Amino acid sequence: MSLTLYGAILSPFVRKNRIQLADQSLDYELVAIDPFNQPEWFSEINPLRRVPALKTADGIIADSAIIAQYLHDSYPGSNLYGSTPTESARVRWLEKFADYELAPLATFTVFRNRLLNPVHGKDCDEDAVQHAMEHDLPPLLAYLEQQLEGKHWFLGEQFSLADIAVGSQLINLAHGGQLIDELQWPNLSCLLSKLSSRQSVSSLLPGEHQLVGKLREFAAKRQAG
Repeated sequence: MSLTLYGAILSPFVRKNRIQLADQSLDYELVAIDPFNQPEWFSEINPLRRVPALKTADGIIADSAIIAQYLHDSYPGSNLYGSTPTESARVRWLEKFADYELAPLATFTVFRNRLLNPVHGKDCDEDAVQHAMEHDLPPLLAYLEQQLEGKHWFLGEQFSLADIAVGSQLINLAHGGQLIDELQWPNLSCLLSKLSSRQSVSSLLPGEHQLVGKLREFAAKRQAG
């Protein structure tokens, strides 16, 4: 088995695949790719120049959802897609919801403005962040909160890729300085806490927190001149 994952450790999409790899006990090499300063050769890995991408013995696969499906199909182990067609469809729907609805707000608005823009010498659009937090995110979080009502995970007692995908976006929200309000969103707050305590996730978070701290320090020094 030879797996190489290309990506940045703070990308929620890369994190999603790294958690799955750990949950399935799969060994892999992580090749760090800075999305904002990619090496020229990365276009040969993914012509869209997006992370993550996965190199296998049989070729290269791009897109976190496709990588996740490949890992599930190719390496028997923990079942992260449920036990029935209905559960599988539910997992894929919630993964898509996280990737296409949560990500533009949690990652590409809050996380990017609060953390990445200052690092790259750009202003944080705090108005955009506040609009996302006050107007755009609450309906999405309310939907997810309802989907977790009375459940341990999104599939009930079974941990799935839906939990990983949603949780990965919530982690980026936290990296951007916005924790889930446990009074307003108790089910989501509990989900994030349980996810963070899993070995497949807890093993990644110290490195992420360390990098976030370094980026904040760099941004502060840059702003101070």
